Amino acid sequence: MSEIGGAEILRVFNNNVVLAADPVSGEVILTGRGLGFQARAGDRVDPAKVARVFVPTDGRDPDHLAELLAGIPPEHVLLVAEALAEVELDLLLRNPALVVAMADHVSFALKRQQAALVVEYPLVAEVQHLYAEEYRQAMALLAAINRRVDSQLPASEAVGLALHLVNAGFASGDLSYTYQMTGLIQQMVEVIVGTFGMELSPDSVSMGRFITHLRYLFVRIQQHQQLAGEAGAIGVAIRAAYPEAAACAVRLAALLELRLGAALTNDEVAYLALHVARVSGDAA
Repeated sequence: MSEIGGAEILRVFNNNVVLAADPVSGEVILTGRGLGFQARAGDRVDPAKVARVFVPTDGRDPDHLAELLAGIPPEHVLLVAEALAEVELDLLLRNPALVVAMADHVSFALKRQQAALVVEYPLVAEVQHLYAEEYRQAMALLAAINRRVDSQLPASEAVGLALHLVNAGFASGDLSYTYQMTGLIQQMVEVIVGTFGMELSPDSVSMGRFITHLRYLFVRIQQHQQLAGEAGAIGVAIRAAYPEAAACAVRLAALLELRLGAALTNDEVAYLALHVARVSGDAA
């Protein structure tokens, strides 16, 4: 039973999904069997019928999110929520956009499995190496899902689930953006490998820091909030201490500008050079 009390229905999407105004949380998306049956705008919500409460975050349009949720079988939303909780990723349940996107993904994957349709995911090796922790979590999540369904999903679905977990860290809710970033990270790693003529270990601490830095950099680029005016003196010192890494960072910045249409600030290039120096030092 939900703790929602005194909420008023704003819009009914189907028998199981409504948009409501809650005195505490504001606009919320509520799901539950029969919650919207014969209900109208202005009616009070019956708390006993509420199974899950989704509070839109990051300025997400609640109507759009509710429409997506209305197209997903409730049992698949519950399936994902239970699986996330089992593998101790229940904090992600606070991100309704992620839960809805993942439930939609799993729902479609189950339909494909029943129809014997096989999907080959791109960037499999990149996901496994660049996002090792998310891939590990996705494998555990997939196992938890398969324990709850009759049509077992193939191991390849862990790639799709991992990308959704990665996507939660990006500013965009569009999974295609995550695909683009994954391919771009791999290109940047190849530039570093070509510059220093050495293989890079995806398991190294510095490589992990580098990938994390890039993920936050992509968010700053997308939000037009690049670092500027914070590391002038540090930038000069970095370029003097690591000239080859600094030159490599300039090439990486040019690649980013070409692919994303945004020029990096001097501070961003300096920090990029520092990470390149750390990565190349690990590989030496």
